[in-house]
Amino acid sequence: MIRPAKARDASRIAEIIITNYRVNFYPYFLNDDYYFNELNVVDMASEYAAGSEELKNTWVYDDCGVVKGVVRVKGDEIEKLFVEPQFQNMRIGQTLLNYAVNELGAAWLWVLEYNIRAKAFYKHHGFEFTGEKMIEDDKVPLSKMALSAKK
Repeated sequence: MIRPAKARDASRIAEIIITNYRVNFYPYFLNDDYYFNELNVVDMASEYAAGSEELKNTWVYDDCGVVKGVVRVKGDEIEKLFVEPQFQNMRIGQTLLNYAVNELGAAWLWVLEYNIRAKAFYKHHGFEFTGEKMIEDDKVPLSKMALSAKK
């Protein structure tokens, strides 16, 4: 069910990521121009063009031809992990996370401090806060989480 992303998946990957950004992040930042103008499927899909670094580092959860989730891993960092909202709570995120950790060697990630659900998800799956924090784009507070030694 998990396979490397292909260029033909680009628009679906972009759709999943943008939908999640709007559902999970917009309520905290309330930036209409960014979330509903600047952030769009066409532009994001172009990032996943054939041969791009983003495409090479991305894997999709493909259920009989329907891409339901996506994970992007670079080195040992999980850069993105999103599941289409309609398919959440079906263990797709867990499956993608396990794949990233067990098959791709992922060990850490940055999580939006406001995203209580994501923080609980990663904590439930063996990630702990490292104490490192950063502000992205002068306004996005992130906390670093890494696999705990006891996992």
